[in-house]
Amino acid sequence: MSNVLAELQRHAVTDFLPLMGTDYVEFYVGNAKQAAHFYKTAFGFQSLAYAGPETGMKDRASYAVRQHKLTFVFTTPLRSGNAIADHIYKHGDGVKVLALMVDDATRAWKETTTRGAVSFREPSIVSDADGQVVTSGIHTYGETVHLFIERKNYHGAFLPGYKLWKSEYNPPETGLLYVDHCVGNVGWNQMNKWVSFYENIMGFRNILSFDDKDISTEYSALMSKVMSNGNGYVKFPINEPAEGKKKSQVEEYLDYYDGEGCQHVALATNNIIDTVTALRNRGVEFLKVPCSYYDDLLDRVGSIDEDLVPLRELGILVDRDEEGYLLQIFTKPVEDRPTLFFEIIQRKGAKSFGKGNFKALFEAIEREQEIRGNL
Repeated sequence: MSNVLAELQRHAVTDFLPLMGTDYVEFYVGNAKQAAHFYKTAFGFQSLAYAGPETGMKDRASYAVRQHKLTFVFTTPLRSGNAIADHIYKHGDGVKVLALMVDDATRAWKETTTRGAVSFREPSIVSDADGQVVTSGIHTYGETVHLFIERKNYHGAFLPGYKLWKSEYNPPETGLLYVDHCVGNVGWNQMNKWVSFYENIMGFRNILSFDDKDISTEYSALMSKVMSNGNGYVKFPINEPAEGKKKSQVEEYLDYYDGEGCQHVALATNNIIDTVTALRNRGVEFLKVPCSYYDDLLDRVGSIDEDLVPLRELGILVDRDEEGYLLQIFTKPVEDRPTLFFEIIQRKGAKSFGKGNFKALFEAIEREQEIRGNL
């Protein structure tokens, strides 16, 4: 049994904050209607629900889209001079809320705030004709927050205050299934602080660690620790910069995001070749590694089920651990600021995060940084 799997199983039975997975990811954006349209067109999400002045929400408009168990919400303010508008002005479009499914949102809030978490939202009940949802929340790194969502007594499309969004335009899905993990970038010497936060306040465990020897190139380096909840359904790797000859990708993110925040969301698929082909055909841009990466791929990772030809053509990376192997690829930043991007990942038994791909991946990121003049 791998160390990762053993660690998860050892702590699952004593988990004081049981999480059932990611409920949704909410982005604060400059134009929610256009953002929702982009993610439907480019990523294959389907219209789900809408909230705004027409539903009694006077200060903002929110569009929820879904693909399988993956739900994104895009929220934009309707006026200036408020927290949402200020967030967008400072950070650009970015992740504000990582919402987590719980059976008891009141207990989740009490357990975390008692241990030192700063409250973002005290437990509150929202209801409509379809039932009720209990929500609560805490602050984490930067201006990112975790909401706890208890929806066992709700049968509506999304949340009370939203109405079903029926659209005539719903392109075919692309095979994206659920959130595999979300990566946060924090400042210099801040990683251990947030590792302790997740350990002591949320009951997570550090299941993997990578230092600057693991994640480095000729020019830049970073350090990372992977935090996982007790049952392994929720994983939050935390990155911080490390000293290098030139500016690392984490430093570039911190500069352009103007602070700490969610760097990327990893989206799971059961067929990465079909998914990436569909995404690329819809205009999603991906990082590319040199073709030489594939020359000795099978020597490095052993036998795999996939044909090397489409992997090489699409730029999909492969890595293996004690449990199996994984396939992964990373988009270029999806906004004009070089901040948020997405990872597409298919796991074939592997529980790890592609350590064998770090050097090739980060060299590809550095080539993009150099083009932008930020390396």
